[in-house]
Amino acid sequence: MIHTVYIDDEDIDGRELLDEIRRNRRGVRFAPLTTDGASPEGYMTVEEFCAEAKKSLTGILNGHGIY
Repeated sequence: MIHTVYIDDEDIDGRELLDEIRRNRRGVRFAPLTTDGASPEGYMTVEEFCAEAKKSLTGILNGHGIY
């Protein structure tokens, strides 16, 4: 099983955790960082998320006669 974990490397605990993970060679792989702004497969951009959230909330509110 593969786990996706987000670690803040600006925090001292995050840096220590990354150092510990890097010491393990078997079973550990770091994905390349993307700087092109492209979303990974299956992820939404912020704009897509906002549009989906608004559509969903509008449907819920309309269903209850609030909006």
